[in-house]
Amino acid sequence: MTIARSLVLFAVAALFEIGGAWLVWQGVREQRGLIWIGAGVIALGLYGFVATLQPDAHFGRILAAYGGVFVAGSLVWGMIADGFRPDRWDVIGSLLCLAGVLVIMYAPRA
Repeated sequence: MTIARSLVLFAVAALFEIGGAWLVWQGVREQRGLIWIGAGVIALGLYGFVATLQPDAHFGRILAAYGGVFVAGSLVWGMIADGFRPDRWDVIGSLLCLAGVLVIMYAPRA
């Protein structure tokens, strides 16, 4: 159950961080205004809070592993929100990152 909880928290964190960054991007680059930027800033703050809920107590491990989730999640977000089509190297790279997440977070430790 702890692994399942951890995976859900990574997914929620990705939603807030990637979504927040996308909202800021839309507000600035696409000139959608301060409301979009403000919503993005709030979402980014929520990401920081969600990361603290991970069962593992090591900040460096959590953030290092989350980096892999961010890579894969960003590609998925781009596909859904912006019509981005990753090529095979994007897919291979994101799968390698996700494999790194599994090793960093869930490998048996003494």
